[in-house]
Amino acid sequence: MSLDWQGAWLSVIHHPLFGIAITLGAYQVVLAGYEKTRWVFLQPVLVSMLVVIGVLVTCGLSYAEYRNSTEILSILLGPATVALAVPLYLNLRRIRQLFWPVLTTLVIGGVFATALCVGLGYVLGADHMILMTMAPKSVTSPIAMLVAEQIGGVAALAAVFVLITGVIGGIFGPGLLTLAGVQSPEARGMALGLTAHAVGTSAALQEGEECGAFAALAMSLMGVATALFLPLAVSLVA
Repeated sequence: MSLDWQGAWLSVIHHPLFGIAITLGAYQVVLAGYEKTRWVFLQPVLVSMLVVIGVLVTCGLSYAEYRNSTEILSILLGPATVALAVPLYLNLRRIRQLFWPVLTTLVIGGVFATALCVGLGYVLGADHMILMTMAPKSVTSPIAMLVAEQIGGVAALAAVFVLITGVIGGIFGPGLLTLAGVQSPEARGMALGLTAHAVGTSAALQEGEECGAFAALAMSLMGVATALFLPLAVSLVA
């Protein structure tokens, strides 16, 4: 590679917009492939993440530089989450009709998802720090990181568990629900949003507006309940 080409290439990969370009480009390409093939393991979040990692390693870019160049995307996560209120509003009447089933699902499903994770970790010999880090795995990263820190876990590692939970839920959740005979869009949305947070909600939105609305509702309620009650439960048990 000549010096001119090398200089031009370095200018491109170190440009402030390069991180945004490869992030959005990788996701759109993988999403197009997923929508065309519907291959379950071509999960857009997981595969696009692997593509971005491959590009960063190939180009020799550090994570710190990538994070700085994509800071605007992190800022936009807030408005994107708030935008989930739109399908909630459009399906508000149906949500009101199912208020008690929704509340019951939240309590039973939320407690079961958290208790099962911590229980399995305890049986397998995980120490207290890991258990507290895994406990808020079924909510979005900002809430999970904050709660994990409050109850004695590691915030950065909590984000990893959240990502793993969401990806696994997004890949296997819809198929398992179909296999179990769950056809109701309300029930499917609640299950996906409750256990796989934002990734599950994304999968639910692909199934339909009503399914996505209940997934967004479940994700929101699970986040609030975890932030309020998990630290309280840990303090009572400790």
